[in-house]
Amino acid sequence: MSRIKGGVMTKKRHRKVLKRAKGFMNSRNVKFRTAANAVMKALYWSYRDRKAKKRDMRRLWITRINIACRKHGISYNSFICGLKKANISLNRKILADMAVLDQEAFGNLVKQVSSSN
Repeated sequence: MSRIKGGVMTKKRHRKVLKRAKGFMNSRNVKFRTAANAVMKALYWSYRDRKAKKRDMRRLWITRINIACRKHGISYNSFICGLKKANISLNRKILADMAVLDQEAFGNLVKQVSSSN
């Protein structure tokens, strides 16, 4: 039986890893072994940070809503509770945008929540 060498597939696999490592610094984009480690770490971090990004954005929205609520003399907690009691279903992203971009509408919303309590 003839011998089968794996050079073609090895080269293909190496090329695929090195292509993903494009833009990395020093030997991390040239040498396969360091590039493979760097790519694996990068993929791990990107997966982890996609989850963390959602948490960070929600934290930012809550902070913005809280600041806007305090300007109108109401706490964040009572504002959110008032929204639920008044059956107003706006998510925190929209509320944060209103707090920053359309302060008049947000003020009207706070008055509506305050009057329902």
